[in-house]
Amino acid sequence: MKLFPRLFGRETRNEVKTSDPSLAEFMGYRGGNLGVVDQNRASGLAVAQACISVISQNLAAMPLNVYLRSEKGGRDRASAHPLHACLHDRFNPQMTAFEGREFLIVSLLTAGNAFARIDTNARGQVIALHPLHPAMVTVERLENGRLRYRVSNGKGQSKVLLQEEILHLRYRLGPDGIMGASPIQLARETFSLALTQQEQAARQAGKAFRTEGALVFPQSIGGDKKNEALGKLRDRIEGDVNTSGILVLDGGMEWKSLSLSSKDAEFLESRKLSNMDVARTYSVPPTVIGITDNATYSNVDGESRALVVRCLAPMARRVEQALNSALLTTESRKKLFIEHDLAGLLRGDLKARYDAYRIGRDGGWLSSNEIRAWENLSDIENGDEYLSPLNMAELGNRDGGKNE
Repeated sequence: MKLFPRLFGRETRNEVKTSDPSLAEFMGYRGGNLGVVDQNRASGLAVAQACISVISQNLAAMPLNVYLRSEKGGRDRASAHPLHACLHDRFNPQMTAFEGREFLIVSLLTAGNAFARIDTNARGQVIALHPLHPAMVTVERLENGRLRYRVSNGKGQSKVLLQEEILHLRYRLGPDGIMGASPIQLARETFSLALTQQEQAARQAGKAFRTEGALVFPQSIGGDKKNEALGKLRDRIEGDVNTSGILVLDGGMEWKSLSLSSKDAEFLESRKLSNMDVARTYSVPPTVIGITDNATYSNVDGESRALVVRCLAPMARRVEQALNSALLTTESRKKLFIEHDLAGLLRGDLKARYDAYRIGRDGGWLSSNEIRAWENLSDIENGDEYLSPLNMAELGNRDGGKNE
């Protein structure tokens, strides 16, 4: 049966991957003894949602430009290129560039893969990107090593797209070398524990944190009296959440509490540790997502910079290389490249920025207009000139050329 497809070069399916949550248990996506980790529920954790929002919104807000390599190794912004408008202004007629980039990063941080259909003009230049939900895309490896993508529209219909028609971002390359691995599944034990603790807290809140216990009678009582006592106690305690917790027990009856408080079981501390573990999964510093137990003025500023260096910069490079590979041809990459501008996140406060500008200006390697451009100010006359410090001269020319 495989002879004719091979003779005529028909592309045949080799393997298929899917991110359908319903197959999580079958595919081994279990959290040890704590149950299945669903990506939607895991990403709904407050700390996970904060991490995903911080990464996706910060990267989507950063300028993503198309640059033209100059002859001397510099760069010029290729703002006239159609791809620049797509990445910087509008992803497609229905979606802004911020919304499109945020959608892709969120998909990357939850499913481990992000997809977008590529639209090109008659010259082969990319003019629009249409993000696709990861659950609606399956990837097939062909016998010749190439990939093709089968996209479902949710109505039982599907469309096959070639490798050149899809932008595919991967969080971390999986063992198959095709699909990305979801951070939620990589750390599924951590997320499973956090979800279990959240469910336990919800159950306690649903009972208004009422303690469980036992009624101890000094003597044996019959079944009817026991049921009557339990019924009255249940009506008194569980019938109304607003009911006062004061009870009157007579006849030698005694109440024995059987459950520990959250403080005694260190339940709250355990939840804090789980939140820290989730933050570590995304390499997000705790103070950035609102965990300020050990925050000080100095470490908050340091962790803000750590977010850029250890989290946003690697993610930006991952996205940039995928964009350069998928959206630019081999010939175009010799002249053009795509890159985020993360400088704005590293400039610090106003005083730190102005001190750095002064050093660059006095050192002769920054002009006034370059500094004003970083501060979103317009150019000034003669602002492209560089200063030359009077106390600096070339080696061997200490007299500054006076003897010539």
